[in-house]
Amino acid sequence: MPKPEFVVTEPYEDQKPGTSGLRKPTRRFLENKYYPENFIQSILSSIGDEVVGSVLVVGGDGRYFLKEAVQKIIQIAAGNRVRKLIVGQGGILSTPALSAIVRAKKALGGILLTASHNPGGIDADFGIKFNCANGGPASSAVTDKIYEISKTIVEFKAVNEGLEVNLDEVGTKTFDVDGTPFDVEVVDSTAEYFTLMKELFDFEAIKSYLQVSQKEIILDSMNGVTGPYCTRLQKELALSPESVSNNIPKPDFGGLHPDPNLKWAQHLIMSMRNGDQDFGAAFDGDGDRNMVLGRNAFFVTPCDSLAVIAANACHIPYLKKGLSGVARSMPTSGAVDLVAKKLGIPCYVTPTGWKFFGNLMDAGKISICGEESFGTGSDHVREKDGIWAVLCWLSILAGRKQSVEEILQAHWEEYGRNYFTRYDYEGCDSEGANKMVEHLSKLIESQELVGQEFSAQGKTFKLVENDNFEYTDPVDGSVSKKQGIRFLFEDGSRLVFRLSGTGSSGATVRLYCDSYEGPTGNISGNPQDVLKAIVEIALKISELKEFTGREEPTVIT
Repeated sequence: MPKPEFVVTEPYEDQKPGTSGLRKPTRRFLENKYYPENFIQSILSSIGDEVVGSVLVVGGDGRYFLKEAVQKIIQIAAGNRVRKLIVGQGGILSTPALSAIVRAKKALGGILLTASHNPGGIDADFGIKFNCANGGPASSAVTDKIYEISKTIVEFKAVNEGLEVNLDEVGTKTFDVDGTPFDVEVVDSTAEYFTLMKELFDFEAIKSYLQVSQKEIILDSMNGVTGPYCTRLQKELALSPESVSNNIPKPDFGGLHPDPNLKWAQHLIMSMRNGDQDFGAAFDGDGDRNMVLGRNAFFVTPCDSLAVIAANACHIPYLKKGLSGVARSMPTSGAVDLVAKKLGIPCYVTPTGWKFFGNLMDAGKISICGEESFGTGSDHVREKDGIWAVLCWLSILAGRKQSVEEILQAHWEEYGRNYFTRYDYEGCDSEGANKMVEHLSKLIESQELVGQEFSAQGKTFKLVENDNFEYTDPVDGSVSKKQGIRFLFEDGSRLVFRLSGTGSSGATVRLYCDSYEGPTGNISGNPQDVLKAIVEIALKISELKEFTGREEPTVIT
């Protein structure tokens, strides 16, 4: 009969969760004694007495160290008197699928083993994230509590012997842990998720459209967690085997950087440039992000994708009843705002982080939401959802009988176009990045630039407002300060500067630029050309090159 043991440990000072959990180099988890155990115990301790007799869901994106970490969670959960763990087969669960299972099974929460879109492998990144009972990311209050516990932890409780679980075999195994039953149920990673998807979408209508129109599509999982989900979708829609690529999850993502953007998904872009496919999509490591492409690799920005889904909700069975409201993260362009205004529904602007959308969803204030960082979703779960976004697009294509590019062109002709770009400067020296933020903060505090005109590339912009974005949650009244430094210009152009919380080392500086053209304006220009002037002004105001020493961004999207 397995028994819990108290294992003596020492705390680490660096286990503060970022925007979406604890992300560190994999070797940090491997080479520092009890490093993952400390954080897992801190999660369970933060739950309090409710953890005893609870049900938790566990899964991850297939990256290096996944199965070993799942076994550690099993041992520590048993030691903490958890009643049952639901684990994805092979340890695999996409982030939205875990959210769906937590909600469907009324679990107390879930533990995700992922570093999202960060590279994987022994020399790359690993991560641990906690989702609460609503299926969404833990709030700042919860992650702060986890961090405080991690700084003082001196022991963890685990069952270190007699808990052998074959993660590849579907089924339930019951253990007697010191006289108390403990179940580990290994489930088909895709089953619960596709049960939900079939409630939201008309699979037969999509399949019929693709067959009758002979449209070719390609879904690229980038060797991440959506591989099994795309393979399931290929069978459900009777697609050819060539419709899915890189669909086997690999510990190092096959050497790919599982971030679906114009840089890291170049292989998909190149394969679509010859026009053999009418629709393409790529997904990130844990399955919550997506990139949408049309024929000849026509790129749909995440900002436009959210706006198009909102404007075409009538073609999506789950949404055709009407939208209660929409939301976007502050750095995301205002494209969806224009749709919301025409529909006469609220549009909320939140800080970056899906947890802010969760509160709005739980209160019934929004139906769909999205971020410029390639995340879109709805209130069916409490995470962004890449496969869901693709099914929305396929539903719209089936309903409108137009190409992706034709749909976007018609959208811009009705609503105008928000030109948008994001410059990522990854792995910057933290000291230099922080000094740049201090410089910008002083400009904001003094308000010395308001009213000034800035010229570049033959264009002139007048600054009318600047601030450090602050958000008061309309549901719980919580206040989030210093969420991004904004410079707003008279013509609607905008600059935003943020330090990202998703990296595992160094600092990532993000610069967001967008500018609006009305329906009768220049809606067919090249975004990088249109935004060249405002980018030049951003670099001048921020002195980014001087502070960071970086001449060029790592990624432009």
